[in-house]
Amino acid sequence: MWESETESVGGRDYGNGVFSSSKHVVKTDGFELREESWYVATDIPSDLLVQVGGVNFHLHKYPLLSRSGKMNRIIYESRDTDLNKIGLDELPGGPDAFELAAKFCYGIAVDLTAANISGLRCAAEYLEMTEDLEEGNLIFKTEAFLSYVVLSSWRDSIVVLKSCEKLSPWAENLQIVRRCSESIAWKACANPKGIRWAYTGKPPKVSSPKWNDMKDLSPGKNQHVPPDWWFEDVSILRIDHFVRVVTAIKVKGMRFELIGAAIMHYAPKWLPGLISDGTWAGDEGSNCSNSNTSSSSNSWKGGLHMIVAGTKDDLPTVQAKDQRMIIESLISIIPPQKDSVSCSFLLRLLRMANLLKVAPALVTELEKRVGMQFEQATLADLLIPSYNKNDTMYDVDLVQRLLEHFLVQEQTETSSPSSQSFSDKHMYEVSQRGSNPNAKMRVARLVDSYLTEVSRDRHLSLTKFQVLAEALPESARTCDDGLYRAIDSYLKAHPTLSEHERKRLCRVMDCQKLSIDACMHAAQNERLPLRVVVQVLFSEQVKISNAIANSSLKETSESHFQPVISNRKTLLEGTPQSFQEGWTAAKKDINTLKFELETVKAKYLELQNDMENLQRQFDKMLKQKQTSAWSSGWKKLSKLTKMTTLENQDMGPQLPIAAEQARKTPRRWRNSIS
Repeated sequence: MWESETESVGGRDYGNGVFSSSKHVVKTDGFELREESWYVATDIPSDLLVQVGGVNFHLHKYPLLSRSGKMNRIIYESRDTDLNKIGLDELPGGPDAFELAAKFCYGIAVDLTAANISGLRCAAEYLEMTEDLEEGNLIFKTEAFLSYVVLSSWRDSIVVLKSCEKLSPWAENLQIVRRCSESIAWKACANPKGIRWAYTGKPPKVSSPKWNDMKDLSPGKNQHVPPDWWFEDVSILRIDHFVRVVTAIKVKGMRFELIGAAIMHYAPKWLPGLISDGTWAGDEGSNCSNSNTSSSSNSWKGGLHMIVAGTKDDLPTVQAKDQRMIIESLISIIPPQKDSVSCSFLLRLLRMANLLKVAPALVTELEKRVGMQFEQATLADLLIPSYNKNDTMYDVDLVQRLLEHFLVQEQTETSSPSSQSFSDKHMYEVSQRGSNPNAKMRVARLVDSYLTEVSRDRHLSLTKFQVLAEALPESARTCDDGLYRAIDSYLKAHPTLSEHERKRLCRVMDCQKLSIDACMHAAQNERLPLRVVVQVLFSEQVKISNAIANSSLKETSESHFQPVISNRKTLLEGTPQSFQEGWTAAKKDINTLKFELETVKAKYLELQNDMENLQRQFDKMLKQKQTSAWSSGWKKLSKLTKMTTLENQDMGPQLPIAAEQARKTPRRWRNSIS
């Protein structure tokens, strides 16, 4: 443990942490340790044996009686006048604290540090070394050192609070824990620009010195102090003291993001099972055992350094109880705001909570917290084992509950945004900027991937699969390729399904939302019911017809099909190798059909051009024949018309005379024979 900073406080009788009694009753040069016993270096023989924790102290009655009310009461109230042996096994602080208290009674100078002050203060209270017996007694001295030296120092406050772990309930009743927690909280909430005291900070990735060896990290005048400078120092505290500090920090108004980050930094140090697979917590995982008071080991001396793995039967009862208490405490202090901690951290905490059988109310609260930010989850985090015997490999019911909490949260945020307070709106405004549809789509892809993974379990019932697949609304899925992949994987793992069960399983999928690649694969899938294959073929025909109709619009086609290709690549990620090979073969067939279609289309265009050329030639020949027959006739008619016109012009003057004579000549009537 660190030594005390022992700031010099002038004008006080305890000087630089070294003090002694003003009265010397027995002259001594100090204490001597012989085997397991302490002796006073004096010529006066000892008349009192005090046993503390298996250690014997050969002392004198008068120095102890003059300053300890408890020793007075034990000796003078005893019926044995020759009492020369006392046992103080319940003394807080143990033999070390009693040694310092005994030296004070003999007037020997005692060096106070942050490491021994809490134990000595509790021992003085136990021995009743008050001002009633002597002015400036041990209680007054230790209390003054705590108030004026320890609480003004960041490192000393941490060290004293850490040392209080073995002094319960004395340290709690004497308000040492409360005062140190308040001091730490005030300094943690201080402006980082004004920090001038030394702190540990996050250790680097490479091997670093132990926490108690890092004494020269005081920030310089121009050195930048990060907001998380206090994380590493606070993370060495036991869970109950850590909760006290975090609670005090909350009261003082620190940002919830920093509080959540401090909790995520603390958890892997005391719950290494959170990072047992090495996929979370980054740098923190490699340093989860770096800091403690031990000088010969990297493990936590009083901590709960135990990897949680396997079944719950493998966990020792005591360690499981301690870790359960840590998890329950962490759940209770996580800030209620969304995104205060990551979804990955919550899911890993939930995994351990189920393993250790944490209180159901806290587990439910944790599940609701996961539902608030379920769209941030990953497939690896959702694969939580089922610890119930004769059940599925993974806890599908848990994922179903998480999905229900997510849908309820989405419905609440959408239906009543005006009922939230301003702080709540600010809390969710980042996630609500048009993210509801996107969040549901991300969750839909996550659920499809999860179904694909758990469908290989032969113990997974059809009902559980169907309920989880149908939990999301239809609008959440724009493409059902992922759902088809999960259905195909389930059919492959459950070959004994009846025709009715296979039809029931395929009802969760919309054939019209399948891509062309998925349609090609489904058309050749013998595991699908015949009716589903027909629906897929019809959907495929419609898609191909639409593709042919839009093939002439190149730019529109590219912009339309480009996202489909990217989505298809995304959907194929994480699939088994054999399944990807099937998709690859189907894609080759589609490319072949497209090439043949383009070839037929080109030939059709050539034939159409040839037919148009022949039609034009035929029309030209027909027009020429009609023109030669009629042109000769028209020429003859035109000549005849010209001759008639000339004759009429020559006979023109004679026509009126002849007409006039004809009118004057009487008409002769033909006599009829009959």
